Amino acid sequence: MQHYDAIILGAGAAGLMAAATAGQRGRRVLVVDHADAPGKKILISGGGRCNFTNIGTVPDRFLSANPHFAKSALGRYTPTDFLDLVEAHGIAWHEKTLGQLFCDGSARQIVAMLLDECDRAARSGGVVDIALGQPVEAVAHDGTQFRVTRGSQAFTAPRLIVATGGPSIPKMGATGYAYDLARQFALKVVEPRPALVPLTLGGEETLFRSLSGVASEVVARAGKTRFREAALFTHRGLSGPAILQVSSYWRHGEAIGIDFLPDCAPDWLVALKRSAPRTSVRRALGQHLPDRLAETLAERLALPAELGAATDKLLAAAQGRLADWTFHPNGSEGYAKAEVTVGGVSTAGLSSRTMEAKAVPGLHFVGEAVDVTGWLGGYNFQWAWASGRAAGEAV
Repeated sequence: MQHYDAIILGAGAAGLMAAATAGQRGRRVLVVDHADAPGKKILISGGGRCNFTNIGTVPDRFLSANPHFAKSALGRYTPTDFLDLVEAHGIAWHEKTLGQLFCDGSARQIVAMLLDECDRAARSGGVVDIALGQPVEAVAHDGTQFRVTRGSQAFTAPRLIVATGGPSIPKMGATGYAYDLARQFALKVVEPRPALVPLTLGGEETLFRSLSGVASEVVARAGKTRFREAALFTHRGLSGPAILQVSSYWRHGEAIGIDFLPDCAPDWLVALKRSAPRTSVRRALGQHLPDRLAETLAERLALPAELGAATDKLLAAAQGRLADWTFHPNGSEGYAKAEVTVGGVSTAGLSSRTMEAKAVPGLHFVGEAVDVTGWLGGYNFQWAWASGRAAGEAV
């Protein structure tokens, strides 16, 4: 039996941040993970360069049953704070579109930085031990101490931080273990579902699969939520940043809408009819869209060969359809392709300042395990850093 001040389940972004924070406060910390190496999801993120934060991080870019919950942690540990850490370790970075920050080199630099921060605990009299390669078999609580059993070993601590993430990307070893633990301690779980995930098409819409590989900048809509980025047609349906973004808001059975021509005026086809009546719809669309997409949309619109032969009413209807072309996804590509999970441990039972369970003192949930999910583009990493920091400061 080995005793620690805190045991952290999960050696990912949130878990390592919590460990480094607690360790540097002089705490004895054990990090446990069934994977054979720490930070595996960090390593594959951002195409191997890790989109480690977004400078545009604000609470309204996160989904949660309680949209105010994330404000405390995000306000106390900001993208600038994490960027200062990155620069202190000499990691070169660059900004891409929409405030996304990436390593110039490899995501391995971020993992190495976090492990180095854990090692620095020794300077403050703390310890961060990391035990890998074996799953946790049982977690128990006697009212004051948590007992974690793995193999022939048992560990105890008055604090337990659950940072095991959600079930997205199971090939990386992801599971819903955090939800099992929450339920074990009578905490509520908001129904999880795949997020930031490609959507699939069926029925007549399978014809759009012929456009596989075609991408175009669009405005995608789910309900009243809109994102302007690229959409990509795939052999199964729709993907690309715009689709991944709206997938977090989409519910099975609902439609999504795509504005294929966000830069065109509402009456652009009618105006073009006046100035160039002999122009074909196919050619008109081809001035703004990839050829194959323009051809497919023109076929679906089934307008007369030349704009001059179409009534203004027909063209107005076509303009409206192109500005909000409705698709009815029959599903998504599931957790296997989902970057994150919407839902998770209910924030109603957690402290927004410490991430501690209100009914179980000493039990904390952080990162993706919690019902807080960010947009695409570094937001989920920032939530991992902020929530992990919040828990680490509390133990």
